[in-house]
Amino acid sequence: MFVSNPKIKALNKKYLKRNHATDVLAFDLSDGALPAKKHLQGDIIISTDAVIANARKFKTSLRYELALYIVHGILHLLGYDDHAAKDITRMRKKEQELMEHLNSHL
Repeated sequence: MFVSNPKIKALNKKYLKRNHATDVLAFDLSDGALPAKKHLQGDIIISTDAVIANARKFKTSLRYELALYIVHGILHLLGYDDHAAKDITRMRKKEQELMEHLNSHL
């Protein structure tokens, strides 16, 4: 789902008790019946305001930023986290690896 900063802020506050806008939210909707690595079920919510702002800030394309946020959301659904420093490093490394692979298609 693509939403504005005010909408993602409201969702972040409602579901994660964080009162700020963010770029991506991911909600795992799997029922636990299937191994998580075989099938993903979830919602990924992306702030289009963040896509636009960060494309300008980092001098990247909208397509690149959007792909990065989709990758980021999928990694969350796969169990990656980005709160502790070691988890951030692990997630960024995987994002970079996947984005390098996708880059030739963007």
